Amino acid sequence: MEKTLKTLRLIDEGEGPLLGWMAPDEARKYFSENKSKALIDKRMSPKEAVEKFIKSGNYIAFGGFGHVRVPMVIIYEMIRQGIKDLTIAAKTAVHDIDILIAAGCISKVEVAYAFGHELRGLSPAGRRAVESGKVKVVTEWSNAAFQWRFKAAAMGLPFLPARMMMGTDTFKKSAAKVIEDPFSGDPIVLIPAVYPDVAVIHVHRADKYGNAQIDGALVEDFELARAAKKLIITAEEIVDEEVIRSQPYRTVIPYFLVDAVVEQPYGAHPTNMPNMYYSDEEHLGEYLKMTKTEEGTKEYLDKYVYSVKDFWEYLERVGGVKKLKYLEKVEKLQALPNYSWKRAK
Repeated sequence: MEKTLKTLRLIDEGEGPLLGWMAPDEARKYFSENKSKALIDKRMSPKEAVEKFIKSGNYIAFGGFGHVRVPMVIIYEMIRQGIKDLTIAAKTAVHDIDILIAAGCISKVEVAYAFGHELRGLSPAGRRAVESGKVKVVTEWSNAAFQWRFKAAAMGLPFLPARMMMGTDTFKKSAAKVIEDPFSGDPIVLIPAVYPDVAVIHVHRADKYGNAQIDGALVEDFELARAAKKLIITAEEIVDEEVIRSQPYRTVIPYFLVDAVVEQPYGAHPTNMPNMYYSDEEHLGEYLKMTKTEEGTKEYLDKYVYSVKDFWEYLERVGGVKKLKYLEKVEKLQALPNYSWKRAK
């Protein structure tokens, strides 16, 4: 006896726009036509990577979490090149989104967590821009919902079902939908996939082809790498292919997902790079203090971004070898029992 499929009933839907979405077959066609399986040397400078892959108006996402593993070398280069009108996937965004807003690069934000520097306080530049209307928050998501948007894209699915956000203002401001579950009859949320135009992820090491390894927590970078239309990898070190092959289980981002590889030691400064160097709290404090005003924001950008020719010169300006060695020492000490940052001084 032939059975008739029950029509799914739409119960509720968020009022936010659906950004960065593609139908699964459309996404499959895009990736098959634009991601090569050839072993190609993808090394390039930060300037070249931004010029080639990041355009004004793009939807962009950065890897890492909060103040951990943020690809600052590319972010500063984007500011220098005058990239504008970006939409940002602010899933766990802190310093990355704030400095781009301060520089006038962002016009729209999809937000889970942003406009705060965690225990350091709120984000003066970001809050000022949103409250004045210069930057628009277009949708809101929970942290998990945003990460599952990348996961849905990585799986080639239009959405993932979840039991979250229902009955909240976060749901109302999202682009999610609630339907009647055909199995139980209960309501269930559909979290739509998202495919950023560009993602930038900072890693511990990579080879010239783009095979990349991350020490410590991946957060959502495994899924983000597979969801992005274009992927720039910035690495503390570019290593020989044999180093990668010797421990293949550590390679969480394979070469065929990657479009550019940029080598930059200390490329996450002033944020934290697990097992390598600690966040530069002195510099972050200076940033937060200066960006309390428009005049101070301009002074900060002139001093640390526009007046330096590259990231190496920036590192010299923030304290050079002495500061970087100090941050390495703090990172090692903070893993010890009964750690106090004062011991590193």
